[in-house]
Amino acid sequence: MKITDLLQYDTIILELSSESKDSVIDELVAKLEGAGRLHDPISYKAAILHRERQSTTGIGEGIAIPHAKTAAVKKPSICFGRSSRGVEYESLDGQPSHLFFMIAASEGADNDHLETLSRLSSLLMDAEFRGQLLSASTAGEILELIDKKEQESESQNESEKFASSRMLLAVTACPTGIAHTYMAADALKAKAKELGVNIKVETNGSTGIKNKLTNEEIRAADAIIVAADKQVEMDRFAGKPVIIVPVAQGIRKPQELIQRAMKQEAPIYKAGKNTAGSGEDAGSTSKLGGFYKHLMNGVSNMLPFVVGGGILIALSFFFGIHASDPKDPSYNPIAGALGYIGGGDHGAFFFLVPILAGFIASSIADRPGFAPGIVGGYLAAQAHAGFLGGLIAGFLAGYVVLGLKKLFDKLPQQLEGIKPVLLYPVFGILITGLIMLYVINDPVTAINTGLTSWLQGLSGANAILLGIILGGMMAVDMGGPINKAAFTFGIAAIQAGSLGPHAAVMAGGMVPPLGIALATTFFKHKFTETERKSGFTNYFMGISFITEGAIPFAAADPLRVIISSVIGSAFAGALTMVFGITLPAPHGGIFVIGLVNHPLLYAAAILAGSIVTALILGVWKKQKI
Repeated sequence: MKITDLLQYDTIILELSSESKDSVIDELVAKLEGAGRLHDPISYKAAILHRERQSTTGIGEGIAIPHAKTAAVKKPSICFGRSSRGVEYESLDGQPSHLFFMIAASEGADNDHLETLSRLSSLLMDAEFRGQLLSASTAGEILELIDKKEQESESQNESEKFASSRMLLAVTACPTGIAHTYMAADALKAKAKELGVNIKVETNGSTGIKNKLTNEEIRAADAIIVAADKQVEMDRFAGKPVIIVPVAQGIRKPQELIQRAMKQEAPIYKAGKNTAGSGEDAGSTSKLGGFYKHLMNGVSNMLPFVVGGGILIALSFFFGIHASDPKDPSYNPIAGALGYIGGGDHGAFFFLVPILAGFIASSIADRPGFAPGIVGGYLAAQAHAGFLGGLIAGFLAGYVVLGLKKLFDKLPQQLEGIKPVLLYPVFGILITGLIMLYVINDPVTAINTGLTSWLQGLSGANAILLGIILGGMMAVDMGGPINKAAFTFGIAAIQAGSLGPHAAVMAGGMVPPLGIALATTFFKHKFTETERKSGFTNYFMGISFITEGAIPFAAADPLRVIISSVIGSAFAGALTMVFGITLPAPHGGIFVIGLVNHPLLYAAAILAGSIVTALILGVWKKQKI
């Protein structure tokens, strides 16, 4: 498949009218939508913005490649836009961008599509080619230039060997795996060829691992460069000099990285010591950012247990509140099976604390932290230390194993192989277990018991205030750290047996997209045609408890959208507490509303909050011209 099969006349803009990054994205998305390449432009734009928040796609040299892989794409496509005057796009080199290639990859795109999209990134590393694109006068000329360049690239001998006897290896990876992964690989290969250095680059892209490094190649390598923004397999490099940097440095600084590797100016990698993108070269991360990353790693891996177990428990309530208890007169065998499989004593819900702790620990200390984290979380669960105990166990185990790694660094190199299979698990589990048993569990269990009693005893103004806070938090950053903090608190409350707080959390999370959808319906003159179409999509995102559907609107008009959403979400959260709503299912939106104790009142609370948001936004927002 050729690049020009994906980039065609109807997705080319010879001169962009946009003068800012946000408007460039809007203009390119609108072009793709007008060409019939998108199912849902608002969801596609949200995916583009999500990728931009991870790291800018303005790669420098006047190029920006915004890209996303999402089900919102109808047909894999490329949209080209050119700006003669240049646009400030937060590029890595701080210079304006002139050439924009927006890559739209569908969720089910096959390998041929993805490899073709990635090949474009490689071609753009040629400065002469970029100059030709800038000077082209017609869309047809642009397509001809791309075809010619692609043919030249394919004619080159990929297996060409260089004069140097030195051998370097590299791994490149980015979260999306479409553009940056391959651009970094090609930048490293091109610079290595120029310097006369042998190099092999493994890419961890959307189509999987390509050009995988073998054990023989790793043993023979002089040094290894890992340019990655996501976790890659690292323990295979134990004992070799390894440079760990973000993928952007592979694109921007290939010569510096190769020269450092050739001089072996890199630390010897210790098995399990670092993860890609987290070493010293990767740039410092704030303590708060690191804490959030580790916590979210635990929460995201725990969530399937919470959702699966929670919904199974909720389904057992259809037969009666105590129908799953064999000792109760209302016992029903089906309810008993549902409660047993999903329950907190031995089923899915029991695993949420050990899983939370295990994945927090592995985020901190990589694979060696997992077993101590799981055991620490299990001990916390057995002691009824709850969610708080699991959090402490996870962070404790992770940092205990980090300490052990530093301590065992002094051991002879011959003992390197027994560290991950013997020393880390034995000492990690022992130290974590002893601290949990004799230091942590008793006081945390007391705190957890007190928290449970407080939650269950909430009434009146206290309950309403909690509902206001939790509901409002869900709308502040719409999927960001504050939103996730409220969601995590709701899960902890469910685990503690209090089902009211999470009702406020889910209501608050559903209001922003629903409120925006209502505003675009009843205040049409305040929104553009594209926004009205996107607003309709938010009805479905809202009822599905996908708060992120509101992000594109918040990005375009943050003050009005965020404030109106927070007020509406807080109002909905307060009403759930006033109505005494309990929600045993941690996710699902409207699809699990039948599991709450008062379904109609819960629906009314969500609708009321959405109407408040719609009215404030609709009245406050300026009319579009």
